[in-house]
Amino acid sequence: MPVIAYGQDYNLNQLLEKAKTSYPVIKAKQYEVKSAQEKIGYARADYLPNFIVADQYTYSTSNNVEGAFYPNEGTAFAPSGGIRQDNIYKGAYGSYTTAILDWKVINFGKVSAGINAAKAEKSRVENEYENELFLHQIKVADLYLLFLINQQLKRVQEFNLQRAEDYMKTVNARVSAGLKPGVDSALAHAEYTKAELMLLESQRNELSYALKLIELSGGDLKDSLSIDTMNFFKDLPSQIITDKDNLKNAPSLRLYQSFRDLSKAKSISIKRSFYPSLSVIGTTWARGSGISRKTNEYRRDFSSGVDYQVFNYLAGVALRWNLTSYFKIHRDYKSEMFQYDKYQLLYDAQVLRQSRELKDSDMQFNVALKQAQLSPIQLEAARAAFEQAQIRYSSGLTDLPTFTQSLLTLNRAEADNYIAYSNAWRALLMKAAAAGDLSLFLNQVK
Repeated sequence: MPVIAYGQDYNLNQLLEKAKTSYPVIKAKQYEVKSAQEKIGYARADYLPNFIVADQYTYSTSNNVEGAFYPNEGTAFAPSGGIRQDNIYKGAYGSYTTAILDWKVINFGKVSAGINAAKAEKSRVENEYENELFLHQIKVADLYLLFLINQQLKRVQEFNLQRAEDYMKTVNARVSAGLKPGVDSALAHAEYTKAELMLLESQRNELSYALKLIELSGGDLKDSLSIDTMNFFKDLPSQIITDKDNLKNAPSLRLYQSFRDLSKAKSISIKRSFYPSLSVIGTTWARGSGISRKTNEYRRDFSSGVDYQVFNYLAGVALRWNLTSYFKIHRDYKSEMFQYDKYQLLYDAQVLRQSRELKDSDMQFNVALKQAQLSPIQLEAARAAFEQAQIRYSSGLTDLPTFTQSLLTLNRAEADNYIAYSNAWRALLMKAAAAGDLSLFLNQVK
């Protein structure tokens, strides 16, 4: 059976902080938040004008005819050149340089709606991170308590093994002296072996929870782990009053709220995408050709094509409005509004679920607290019964099975006492989880 090497003690707050800064899933959520922040900057960049420059060099013919043509979404090349009776297949070098400024100075709120949608997405990601962190810290705190109780249960079994060994030696001595029958020696050895098996089982459970706790705190599985009990088995938690009206601050409800807000922001952005845009445009271009525009002479050298022959500029305003996009955008808008209604209902369902969990956790906490208050009484009675049975067996006033039963009862009472205290603290943790406020638990941790 592998053992845990004990080194530096970690208290609960240290492990929670370690989980926040080291666990890969939590760190991944942090990068997701940073990514969402950059998306806001991307949306704001839509306020900037488009400024496009291009420069090209070609080798082509210059045959042309009269009449218009459809460019087929840019896949057809615009012909240029003189109109002749015959095609001339000689080519010439050419050049074309452009600079275009297109600035949508009036967009009727389309850009601001996109920015708001990006901000709503960032809020959703942040709330998702907070909820993931909250749930993860609840898991870490619960594993911390489970590791503690299994650590204590291992010690209980160590004490139980020592008692079983002492009692086996006492029985063997009395059997050797002829004061007890030989079967008592066999029974005592069986109880000792059973105590060994129970100790091995407790060691296995302790190591299993230790490895889980190391994993969720973001540590290396090869690391040793020793934790501070922080008086969990000396003091009981105090009763706390939770207000269901404050549930709206719970991470899970804030997450559902952010889904709803994001859907609303998207619907506004979709609606405004139908609006027109008023642009200020300006462009200049220069063009060169190896075919002389004066004599129509073909010059085959590259430098003739690079040398610009004509220069132009353009400035103005342009209004763009795709009127038929209304039918598509209207459907998209209605689809997003249905999503908004869905998230509203999911939010309402989560409120009901959280309210029920809060009431249930309150009941569970009250029961666990009462059990923890009664468990020391059971333990004291079991100790008294064991001491009396031990004296009576040594005096020959009772048989071995009765003494063995008192040993088992004491072992169970010791374990039950630690379990009851741990369950009280775990119930408080679950109450904090249901309320969405981990501080309700951490404020009582010493």
